[in-house]
Amino acid sequence: MAEPSDASPQEGIVVDGVARSFGRVHAVRQASFTVPHGSITGLVGPNGAGKTTLLLMLATLLRPDSGSIHVAGADPVADPVAVRSRIGWMPDSLGTWSSLSPRTALKTIGRMYGLSAQASRERAAELLDTVGLAPLADQPARVLSRGQKQRLSLARAIVHSPRVLLLDEPASGLDPVARAELRTLLRRIADDGAAILVSSHELAELEEISDAAVYMSAGVTASSEAVSRAATTARQWRIRTLEAAPLVQTLQQIGVTPENIASDNRGTLVSVTGEADAAQLLNALVAAGAPVTSFAPAVGEFEHTFRDLTQSSAVHQHPHPDDSGGAQ
Repeated sequence: MAEPSDASPQEGIVVDGVARSFGRVHAVRQASFTVPHGSITGLVGPNGAGKTTLLLMLATLLRPDSGSIHVAGADPVADPVAVRSRIGWMPDSLGTWSSLSPRTALKTIGRMYGLSAQASRERAAELLDTVGLAPLADQPARVLSRGQKQRLSLARAIVHSPRVLLLDEPASGLDPVARAELRTLLRRIADDGAAILVSSHELAELEEISDAAVYMSAGVTASSEAVSRAATTARQWRIRTLEAAPLVQTLQQIGVTPENIASDNRGTLVSVTGEADAAQLLNALVAAGAPVTSFAPAVGEFEHTFRDLTQSSAVHQHPHPDDSGGAQ
């Protein structure tokens, strides 16, 4: 029998001091974070950061070497059956039963999770409509495109209405319309009370849907203090005006130094520190008569924070020769 969980009932995922090695390769060194119920958290990091290894531990498929994990109130090591009944797991490439239709696959998964025959039929029909596969419901899965297989994979992950959802690159292969539908669906699932952890390299898209982010680098999750510092470092804002040529002159007139001004094919870039400084800059430009048509960060907050944390890690980290490489 599993020990009672110390995790708060408000938190779907609690990770504390978790580490996992593969021989002499330290895939996850020190991971600590929480994902509350009713929220979506992005898992951000470069290839080799330890994200997939972390997700596999949450999904009960790997045991941590140290530290503790609670998922929907249960310990994946002490009570993996309880965790598996409460989570939906969508890896980057789950695969399909090529000869089975999406409808049959979903009914089969539903039965595996203990749904009655009627309930599994009804749930399969509901999900096929939800993920846009109703027209292909009775075709063999081998005819599905990569994006359609991703939709089926997501439907399989949520067939039992899990309390925690673990997603690894769920938008891979989806077209823009399907991506927008995915964002809407995940938001609805979170609003219904699920805790969702999403790993993706599409940071702009991840930021659009996430309530928070966990940043990993070299197997370590960044502390809240490091994230706060990174979020307040200098950041470029892109400015567009009706008359681009005089903008640089106007910027210099209001006190912006030349080294803080750059440009790309989409506008003029100015480095500022924080949103308060950005607001002051915009006010000064408008007061100076600049016909501003667009004023926004050149990169999203997730990407900015990720870049700053990665650069800081590169400066301060001195890896052991045996630590190069490793699982994602």
